[in-house]
Amino acid sequence: MARIGTSELDVFPLNLGGNVFGWTADRDESFRILDAFVEGGGDFIDTADSYSAWVPGNSGGDSERIIGAWLADRKPQGVTVATKVSQHPDFRGLSAANVRAAAEASIERLGVESIDLYYAHFDDESTPLEETVAAFGELVQDGLVQYTAISNYTPERIHEWIRIAREIGAPDPVAVQPHYNLVERGIEQTILPLAEEFHLGVLPYFSLAKGFLAGKYRSAADAGSPRAGAAKEYISEKNLALIDGIERIAQAHGVSIATISLAWLRSRPTVVAPIASASRVDQVADLLAAGRLELAPEEIAELDRLSA
Repeated sequence: MARIGTSELDVFPLNLGGNVFGWTADRDESFRILDAFVEGGGDFIDTADSYSAWVPGNSGGDSERIIGAWLADRKPQGVTVATKVSQHPDFRGLSAANVRAAAEASIERLGVESIDLYYAHFDDESTPLEETVAAFGELVQDGLVQYTAISNYTPERIHEWIRIAREIGAPDPVAVQPHYNLVERGIEQTILPLAEEFHLGVLPYFSLAKGFLAGKYRSAADAGSPRAGAAKEYISEKNLALIDGIERIAQAHGVSIATISLAWLRSRPTVVAPIASASRVDQVADLLAAGRLELAPEEIAELDRLSA
């Protein structure tokens, strides 16, 4: 188990992404994925109120509704659910009124008494940060949210959020969710030092670089699925050599390329649990394996070298 920052949340060190629920995984498959994840020892689910408003026929909150229906039906013990605010079509931005209304709507869809971990999904510079930080603090004070967190904020704005929180007596955020993986390592000079300084748990998204770090895409012709178009940007001689290196380590352990890519992320300072999603139940085992596999120092060094 891994502790999220300064919180009292202890979680399995792989965070199941709920972005696919109601998109590339329908309700029945989503239930099967969630069942397999929890039966295999997983207990940490990530979603957002905006998932998956971009799908024709969806309105936002679709992933939360599926997770809520699953929670109501299965009644699992000890599952931690994280969700986010600012991008739902009906609840855009981070004004105090919007944050409150969105949190209440998420609680209703999830069917929970309070949200375990609540993120500001994207910065809203049109709203004073003081207003947003105070609104998040009031959610905690009123019991609607257990812990707060930040996603997609610059280091400067994270620093400012924490300064304001301490000034007004609101709780510090306990986690940060940045874009981070073996081919996107820029946050190692920016966000990770900040996370270390303020004891923030790091929960990276796009942990598999939109499927590229699962070894699915070795040429542009491979990237044809709804989620795969963006993976084409990673196809280069350097990155394909990285995939070959990951594959050698994967073969030595008898696991998948995806498992090794996620295990490398888990080895990074301050990283608590990489976020990765499964559109099919047969993909869950690779995610669970990544939460348990410890890479040898020389294997980590080799992946560092290939991805530098």
